Formats: sequence, C-alpha cells, structure tokens
Amino acid sequence: MGHGGNVIQELTTDHREVEEIFGRIEALPPGSKERKDLADQATIELVRHSVAEEAYLYPAVREHVSGGDALADKELEDHAKAERIMKDLEGMQADDPRFDTTMAQLMSEIRSHLTDEENNLFPRLEAACPADALMDLGDKVRRAKKTAPTRPHPSAPDTPPANKLLAPGTGLVDRMRDALSGRGKQS
Repeated sequence: MGHGGNVIQELTTDHREVEEIFGRIEALPPGSKERKDLADQATIELVRHSVAEEAYLYPAVREHVSGGDALADKELEDHAKAERIMKDLEGMQADDPRFDTTMAQLMSEIRSHLTDEENNLFPRLEAACPADALMDLGDKVRRAKKTAPTRPHPSAPDTPPANKLLAPGTGLVDRMRDALSGRGKQS
C-alpha cells in the first residue's frame, strides 16, 4: 500500500487490493494453510488502512462534509466491529472450525464498509473538500500507513490526538513481532 494520488484514489486502490486478497482466500479449499496466511495479509493491510483513515480521513470528513460527525462516527463503528473480528481471527488457524465462518463475517463486514465509503463518503468528501487538500490528505495517509500497526488493537484509541501519538510505537512493535514470526510474508 502506498500508491500515490489524492486520498480517495489512495484508499480506493487499497480497497481493490483487499478485495483481491479476499478473492484468493475464497478460491482456496477450506482448511488450507494458505487461507490463514492470506487472512493475516488482509488483516495487516486492513489495520494499516484503518489507522490512516482514523487519523486523517475521518477528521477531514468531520471538518468538510455536512453531517460529517455522524458519518465519521458510523465509519468508526464499522472499524471497531471489523477489528474485533480480526482479533478473533488472529487466534485461529485455517483448520479451526470457526475460521471459515469468522473469515466470511469479516469479508462481509469489510465489503459493506468499502461499498459505503466509495458510494457515499468519498463522493461527499470530494464535493466538499478542495483538490489540494485531498492531495495533502493522500500524502498524510501514505505516511501513516508506513508506521501504522499491523495487528488489530480493539482497545486502542481511534480518534486524534491519541491515535496519532500511539500508532507509530504500536506499529513498530507489531512489525517486529511480524518479522520474528514470519507473519504477513506474501504467499
């Protein structure tokens, strides 16, 4: 992740990448170890994406979009729900009887969230926010994703300023854990 362009282009490209991972998971037989590897990869990308949205996108929605507070609050609720599902998945292997159901629940939740963002939030932000501000937000989101956590932390703060202060340190610890365990290596 880190594609260039304005915030909407950046995040929409992230959405396509996650959907591609979901498609690969769905194409594999139940119990396949690769399903767990891909679930970990999806989680890494989703957590980084969510942290960046929470730090920069949703504050911009609150500032620029009419009714932005309610819109941002709904998106944060979606993130919290998805993060709890990802936390459950983190402790499961692909042959766990709950893995497929939990993975399907995550994919459904994320797909609904992405559709809502692309059809509702993004067009409203684009209409209300100057083009140069959207480009600046794209740069901030790309930088945030580089230091963001890679594991779900459901009790971590999801609004500024606490999320911006804590995410880089948490991200460093997560990336060290990932490096030591091999988690998130492309399959």
